[in-house]
Amino acid sequence: MDNNCNKSEKKIPVIVIFAPTASGKTALTEEFFSPTGSHFILNAEVVSADSMQVYRHMNIGTAKPDAEFCKKIPHHLIDIAEPSCQFCVSDFIDNADAACRDIYSRKKIPVVCGGTGFYIRNFIYGIPRTPASDSELREKLKERIKTEGNASLYEELKNVDPFSVSKIHENDAYRICRALEIYYLTGKTRSDFQIEQKFRSQYDFLFIVLKPDREILHKRIEMRVDQMFENGLEKEFDSLIKTGYNENTPGMKAIGYHEFFEANDRDVIMKKIKHNTKKYAKKQFTYINDIPGSNTILWKCDGNSQDYGELSKIITKKAEEWKYKGILP
Repeated sequence: MDNNCNKSEKKIPVIVIFAPTASGKTALTEEFFSPTGSHFILNAEVVSADSMQVYRHMNIGTAKPDAEFCKKIPHHLIDIAEPSCQFCVSDFIDNADAACRDIYSRKKIPVVCGGTGFYIRNFIYGIPRTPASDSELREKLKERIKTEGNASLYEELKNVDPFSVSKIHENDAYRICRALEIYYLTGKTRSDFQIEQKFRSQYDFLFIVLKPDREILHKRIEMRVDQMFENGLEKEFDSLIKTGYNENTPGMKAIGYHEFFEANDRDVIMKKIKHNTKKYAKKQFTYINDIPGSNTILWKCDGNSQDYGELSKIITKKAEEWKYKGILP
């Protein structure tokens, strides 16, 4: 997680792709980074930047690429934690850094790709050094979450740290507690501990943002949720419950799962998942909109030749730059 590196070390070239859920990221990675793709440019492997695909047993609701697809282009940071594990951004960065080093050591390009803007932002900039956790205070806050509910502490956080609230979802109990913990320990907000906005120096980044048309994206989200139910999302949820997981399990707070705790009617649950997914997709852009040097493409989500052509030019140009620098595998 160190923001700096030894200047004598060779930088690792990394492609970072942010795109909201249901925008066609998975198909894109095959097109450009698998030898089977029709627009193949670079031999690469994907580091998933999805906060929920890390969890095992949660396949349908997180829209994981299947095993057959991962044979075409290997994916990292998928199925690495149990749903009961609180997987946080520092865990993501530690694992992503290790994966990038491993991929590059095998003469391939790491492609960090996903829709969790919070993870991507911190991967690019590094993590602020916030105070160490206080176990006693943390337990008190967790107990309050259980008795008062997320909404109560979320409102409390609004009063003391409105900036953090704008970045945290009301269902994210872990980050609500952490933000309040920092405030009550120090009298300062999380943003007071923000680091200098400077790219981590161990990487040479190509940062790409795919920005779909809102109406097209919303239609694709609705279609995806319908497909999830057809593929057995309800059975997957029931299986997780039978295993012993519940509404307080970290993984079960994911969109596509926690809605089952809020309603019994299938249509109501589907509507909630669609609504929450659309909100989530919009919110994730707040983490990456101000990152400089991004290559933003207005994305049609359908493998359009114009989209792929523009993206191909961007990647090819950066690959030539890496070759000139002597860091292209």
